[in-house]
Amino acid sequence: MEDKAKMVGEVFSQVASKYDLMNDAMSGGMHRMWKDDFVAMLGPCRGMSIVDLAGGTGDISFRMIDALSSQRKIVGSAESAIDTHVTVCDINAEMLQEGRRRAKNDRPAVVDGISLQWVQGDAENLPFPDGSVDAVTIAFGLRNVSRTWKALSEINRILTKGGRFLCMEFSQVKDPLLRQAYDAYSFNVIPAMGGFLAGDPQPYQYLVESIRQFHDQETLADLMRDAGMKHVTYKNILGGVVAIHSGFRL
Repeated sequence: MEDKAKMVGEVFSQVASKYDLMNDAMSGGMHRMWKDDFVAMLGPCRGMSIVDLAGGTGDISFRMIDALSSQRKIVGSAESAIDTHVTVCDINAEMLQEGRRRAKNDRPAVVDGISLQWVQGDAENLPFPDGSVDAVTIAFGLRNVSRTWKALSEINRILTKGGRFLCMEFSQVKDPLLRQAYDAYSFNVIPAMGGFLAGDPQPYQYLVESIRQFHDQETLADLMRDAGMKHVTYKNILGGVVAIHSGFRL
């Protein structure tokens, strides 16, 4: 477990500055649409406390703030009062640094009553009190956690009653023809693209292999239930290339 954590840390420290560029290249830009749909599925509302795990570069949190900013402040709250909290939590300091860099010019720490905070923390030992968070999200990060069951248990612990967990992750393609094409693209094109754009194919070789080794859709749903989550469902995108899992603490 420690070996995986160390390797994952090294990989993401290497790719932090090129991470978003490579996401565009690897997905043909589709990850932007997937993330828009992901945030829309959550439906963030004013007054919520939201934690985005493994969200160092800010892609999901920035979308949440955009969605929240279009909503009116809670009636009765003072003009300067903070009524909504979005927290980016990532174990990797370099990824958080990249997110802060992106946020520096056009994403102030507090805007229109919405606070944006950056916290370095481990998904398997989250630095948040029990029952303190209305929603937890993680996009393309759960497969990098050493012990999935432990992270899911921690997520369920910090959720309020009625709180929701939403996970978007690369998953398992069932159709044989699509899987063959997907494997060919993943193992040949993505590492080569990493070598060209980021100067090193090895981190992207790991990313591809980590996808194939991660739980399939049903297994992840079962792990969420084992962690105590209820009403667990999932939705496949592109035949299972990506899956969005949803669960609640009741």
